Amino acid sequence: MNPTVEDRVPVLVVGGSLVGLSASLFLGRLGVRHLLVEKHANTSHHPRGRGNNVRTMELFRVAGAEAPIREAASTLADNHGILQARSLTGDEQEWLFKEIDPGGGLTRISPSGWCLCSQNDLEPVLVRCARELGGDLRFSTELVSFEQDAQGVTARLRSRETGEESTVRADYLIAADGPRSPVRERLGIGRNGPGDLFHNVSITFRAPGLADIVGDRRFIACYLTNPEADGALLPVDNQKDWVFHAPWHPDRGETLEDFTDERCIDHIRRATGAPDLAVEITGKAPWHAAERVAERYAHGRVFLAGDSAHEMSPTGAFGSNTGIQDAHNLAWKLAAVLDGAADPALLETYEAERLPVARETSARASARSAEHSHPGYSPAPGAAGGRQRGVLTVALGYCYPRGAVLGADPELPVVPDQLRLTGEPGTRAPHMWLRADGQRRSTLDLYEKSFVLLAGSDGDMWRTAAKGAVQRFDVRLDCYLIGTEPDDDLAPEDGTDWAEKHGTTSEGAVLVRPDGFVAWRAEGRVADPEAALREVFEALLCRS
Repeated sequence: MNPTVEDRVPVLVVGGSLVGLSASLFLGRLGVRHLLVEKHANTSHHPRGRGNNVRTMELFRVAGAEAPIREAASTLADNHGILQARSLTGDEQEWLFKEIDPGGGLTRISPSGWCLCSQNDLEPVLVRCARELGGDLRFSTELVSFEQDAQGVTARLRSRETGEESTVRADYLIAADGPRSPVRERLGIGRNGPGDLFHNVSITFRAPGLADIVGDRRFIACYLTNPEADGALLPVDNQKDWVFHAPWHPDRGETLEDFTDERCIDHIRRATGAPDLAVEITGKAPWHAAERVAERYAHGRVFLAGDSAHEMSPTGAFGSNTGIQDAHNLAWKLAAVLDGAADPALLETYEAERLPVARETSARASARSAEHSHPGYSPAPGAAGGRQRGVLTVALGYCYPRGAVLGADPELPVVPDQLRLTGEPGTRAPHMWLRADGQRRSTLDLYEKSFVLLAGSDGDMWRTAAKGAVQRFDVRLDCYLIGTEPDDDLAPEDGTDWAEKHGTTSEGAVLVRPDGFVAWRAEGRVADPEAALREVFEALLCRS
């Protein structure tokens, strides 16, 4: 006998950490009703996963969450750079990099910036924002089992507080349930990659005297390289609370029980070069650095996102950011399919776009760990690959040569060596400042709940074509004319030429997806704009 279904939702999200909560936020912004379940009683209490890159902050900006996130991160707002030192008291010290954005050049390409916000501070903000949008978030609730058929997914849930079980029916399931994902295992999806890289024990401790030793060195992290006591030191409040990542070697028979308070205190003192430092251990949590990527990102109506799809070395903070960007890519596609605008075949482009990004990014993360000599990591000979070109091309320049894009160069590197944000199909659309009704906004602020067609002052034919596309496909599509004429919708700030910025002419147009990636570009005049847009949307929405 089939179990009674107590709940019906379009999307079930399994996992309430950074990626699952971000998925809830993005789905809520798009008006997609959903249920999120998380087996733990609360959000993370351990300070980890603190680096939120510029692309992630752009997504949170558009979703209305950037301001509260920066407020939650205010304590570490002035911390920058990675320091490498034999100890904090010796002379052997080197900044691997001192500024995240030296010279302030990032402001030319983005309205946002990096943000140092630990997971324990970020997750409550995401919970609050998601619930304000109507998200149904249930903690202390675990997925017991699930089955899928051609019409949807039936999942069995259990309250860990009462033991009561219930059944929910969803059109789609997002598995954001971590690196040991039970959902992925249930689907039989394998993973490829080198596997485990190194292991650490994250030790939280209180040491008010350490602030005087650190002084004005406001680092994100300090890699301490004393061969007898190496590790990574991270500030929590720059005053009394700190985190130390100590190498752990289970392959040598070490157990977590070996990390007694006495051993941890001694290790921290020797690593910092402060033998008399007063240290109070407040917590310990093991973590594992690995490089693995799932062979597939989807099976039927179930999709993997975040650590369930990919594991990465923590150096460069690529892992959680890649997962949050997974969720953003998937959210707009689910919304388009659930709205009836797109055929379900659109969801196949999620894997086509995001899996290659994960493969390239995870390899870059491992190479960066080797370059930085991350404590506990002993890469295989030749694995370092030389000095990395920086994280910005990985964080912001990743591309989609194949997927829900038209006219992209199939040979375009998924992660280029140089950052190119010039309006090419498959790349993140360029940022430029605009003004309308006395208000300043970025072009990126336009992209969230609809496709957007940009054209110039001579673009009335594109506006007409956009109206025709809306009527024909019932798709969310906004059209903006950018220029200085009275009938234009938006005026470029400081005389910036929008067409040059986007790689087109004044008679061309650029179509941008809801996730801010260029879907298609007409570089010049088109004989029949309505016919052109019709063909474009038939292909993009898989309705041809």
